[in-house]
Amino acid sequence: MKKGLRSRLAQYGDEEFALFLRRGFLKGAGFTDEALDRPVVGILSTASDFNPCHATAGRLAEAAARGVRLAGALPFVFPTVSLHEAFSFPTSMLLRNLMAMDVEEMVRALPLDAVVLIGGCDKTIPAELMGAISADMPAILLPVGAMLAGRHEGVRLGACTDCRRLWAAFRAGKLAPADLDRAHDQLMPTAGTCMVMGTASTMACLAETLGFTLPGAATAPAVSSDRIRIAEATGKRAAEMAVAGGPTPRQIISAAALRNASVVLQATCGSTNATVHLAAIAGRAGLIYDLAELDAVGRETPVLLNLKPAGNFFMEDFHSGGGLPALWRRLREQLDLSAPTVNGEAIGDIVARWPAWTDDEVVRPLDRPICPGEAIAMLSGNLAPNGAAIKLASATPKLCNHRGPALVFDSLKDLADRIDDPDLPVTPDHVMVLRNAGPIGAPGMPEAGALPVPKKLGARGVTDMVRISDARMSGTAFGTVVLHVAPEASAGGPLALVRDGDIIALDAGKRRLDVEVDEAELAKRRAAWKPPPKPARGYARLYAERVTQADKGCDFDFLAG
Repeated sequence: MKKGLRSRLAQYGDEEFALFLRRGFLKGAGFTDEALDRPVVGILSTASDFNPCHATAGRLAEAAARGVRLAGALPFVFPTVSLHEAFSFPTSMLLRNLMAMDVEEMVRALPLDAVVLIGGCDKTIPAELMGAISADMPAILLPVGAMLAGRHEGVRLGACTDCRRLWAAFRAGKLAPADLDRAHDQLMPTAGTCMVMGTASTMACLAETLGFTLPGAATAPAVSSDRIRIAEATGKRAAEMAVAGGPTPRQIISAAALRNASVVLQATCGSTNATVHLAAIAGRAGLIYDLAELDAVGRETPVLLNLKPAGNFFMEDFHSGGGLPALWRRLREQLDLSAPTVNGEAIGDIVARWPAWTDDEVVRPLDRPICPGEAIAMLSGNLAPNGAAIKLASATPKLCNHRGPALVFDSLKDLADRIDDPDLPVTPDHVMVLRNAGPIGAPGMPEAGALPVPKKLGARGVTDMVRISDARMSGTAFGTVVLHVAPEASAGGPLALVRDGDIIALDAGKRRLDVEVDEAELAKRRAAWKPPPKPARGYARLYAERVTQADKGCDFDFLAG
């Protein structure tokens, strides 16, 4: 099998001519023919002016390239789609599958022997892993790392948990515009991803747990020298993988690795978004991400990581306090320590050699958790036949067992138009329902599930209500919010049948979500329901026709392994 720059030649019907032509372009770029005999490591860079979280990606690519060269291989940097949460209309989730396809096809097409995947902001790490698993080229992930925490008037601030807290206070009239602006200047003080346990940090930690990064790569701050050294070491390891021909992603991912990810997701009180991404990642390898197992794991796994939004600290504290292997050490009785990693070590090998010191306030011991367990729970019931998610650790306990009348918003526009109407017929006991905001309906399943508390109630001091949707929620958010209701309303799920005033019952302890309407009435409503029109053309049309539901990862059905 041909490797390096002699591999994957463009097809002209004359392979020798194809190599002759490639050599010519390489010489034009300043290479000699000796380059043809070196292993090639592709360095996938998500640097983009529209992605400030990845502002350091170029420097990471340089450091990774240095590591590749030190190991005797040739680095080639190439771009793919780059996704940022705040710079992707209508939502970055709509484009995650496009990025995954881009990664897969570029890795298949280019003359590579291994690839370094540089990513960070929420959808980039899942997209890269999805594409890499499908291509099954030796691949190693290099997260860009989290920002440092901001500081304002003696308080440390974290994007975007404090973004949401401050915005809620502003909406309720408790924070003046000038005070909001002063705090705003310190919310995102450096390059990097959100420095709390939001989706970006969650997916970096899960990528390390799944075995796709070097140890410590999930937690090193974006602007630290640790991050640059990890980048160089990642390049070196990628060069070794290029020579060895592995391990490949499908040799790393397994049911055991996915269960380890569930343990870490619960112990970190990570983002509910991870349930969708893990299902998609597993699906690319022909595996099923077991949501019932995730729920069962949550019942026996305490939340040990004291990071916002569930706790008090930030990713930089997690890194200096021992990093992810220190958390694995606390959880070793629940983890499969034999699970392999791209470093050639098993998880247990890393735990055994990792420095013993751990900050017990950041990574709590088992007998002193942040909360005893059940960080994320999976619900079922007649309103969510294929499941729904709730982050119990961020919910108001008294609302986790609640019956109330539904107040239905039919779309994101309907929500925006009416949520702050002084005449909105809403009380604190209402259950707010947002539908047609799922994978097909929005489209793209945006992070709109944490519906804002209506301004008229916020002004009265109401800070939380039961909110239900087929959308997602940012990992930095909080509240009694039921998400990922499947099937979604736009696919004909029961959420489409709910009407204002219907009694909805949430019993998180029993893992139930039900609408108290008899089946005959629901059948009558179902017969009158009509599916929404599909987009006329392009990627949006493909998405609406082929995307799976949340419990299957919102991937395209034709890309499953």
